[in-house]
Amino acid sequence: MNLAFWKNNKDKQPKKKKSAVREWLDAAIFAIIAATLIRTFIFEAYTIPTPSMEKTLLVNDFLFVSKISYGPRIPMTPLAVPFVHHTMPLTKNTPAYSEAVKWKYRRLPGIGEVKRYDVVVFNFPEGDTVALDAADPSYYRMVRQMGWTEVNNNYKVIHRPVDKRENYIKRCMAEAGDTLTIVHGAVYLNGKAAPVPVASQHRYTVVTNGEPLNPSRLEEMGISGPDATLDASTYVYNLTPAQVTSLKKFDIIKSITVFEEANISAIYDYNDIFPHDTAHFHWTEENFGPLYIPKKGATVTLNDSNIALYDRIIRVFENNTLERKDGKFIINGQPTESYTFKMNYYWMMGDNRNNSLDSRYWGFVPEDHVVGKAWMIWMSYGEGGIRWSRLFRTIK
Repeated sequence: MNLAFWKNNKDKQPKKKKSAVREWLDAAIFAIIAATLIRTFIFEAYTIPTPSMEKTLLVNDFLFVSKISYGPRIPMTPLAVPFVHHTMPLTKNTPAYSEAVKWKYRRLPGIGEVKRYDVVVFNFPEGDTVALDAADPSYYRMVRQMGWTEVNNNYKVIHRPVDKRENYIKRCMAEAGDTLTIVHGAVYLNGKAAPVPVASQHRYTVVTNGEPLNPSRLEEMGISGPDATLDASTYVYNLTPAQVTSLKKFDIIKSITVFEEANISAIYDYNDIFPHDTAHFHWTEENFGPLYIPKKGATVTLNDSNIALYDRIIRVFENNTLERKDGKFIINGQPTESYTFKMNYYWMMGDNRNNSLDSRYWGFVPEDHVVGKAWMIWMSYGEGGIRWSRLFRTIK
């Protein structure tokens, strides 16, 4: 007796075999979806483009960036071409995304939070406005140097959403709630000296007894340069702490000291250093602060002396209106003497301290700009080929 009489006879029919093209198409769609989910929620590949993190990270190091360390950020611009950041391949200016749909900032739970001395990948905080084809990545610095009219008349200027701004990689030198000070190049957090990253570089004045340094010995130690020759016995080198220790053992070395310009104001334009307010701040990349790093829920009193520090946070990062009228600050139409931060902020610096455009130049990094934590080098190559000793090295 057939107890399955109600079943459709079509169930007994053999399924039609998919064509080879259909099978390839299905496999490709599955692969794209799987790779996109992995890239968005687990880890993403990243390449080091500049020497700002040397010697911790080298140009042409290929990294995996962990999204789960701080929690994956939900895409804020979901309509985008897979595996492309902001510009379509083989084009100069064609966007690879649409802003027809925008989602607010949200982040899934992660293993932890951004901590001091983590190496972090984040979206460039000044990347909201971009002068296309300009050599300078900062539109705002161009405006300070050239003027708004000059920049906007000579370049196509566009806006980019947070998650489509350029990716940067730096070391978090201060987390939300810290107070940071830089004295003669040394970083202090909350009044205490911060540890120096093992492979970080700094400029030093190297004085010899008049004999030249052996280029072959320097090359063996990984020292290039010098960056400058001040006289027959005085040189400027970019060195790691270990290289300084090794050089001091040379008989011809008389002294090695942190390099400082004789007339720092002639070299550095105070206006180029955050917060770009020469009336109240004469900070440089070597002598900076003290500066409070904003923490979510913390409140600061606003005045003419500190508004330059927090203006961009209030207006751009936290989407408020800000006016100065009749001696009062007006935020969202209401007079106020204080402001309470809605997000955490971080202070990012390159390990190659004298060759890094970082928070000293463009300020705070908001938490919604954080992409992930640099995790591991999976490939690295230089002029001599693959750097085998760097493969599968975790990043510290």
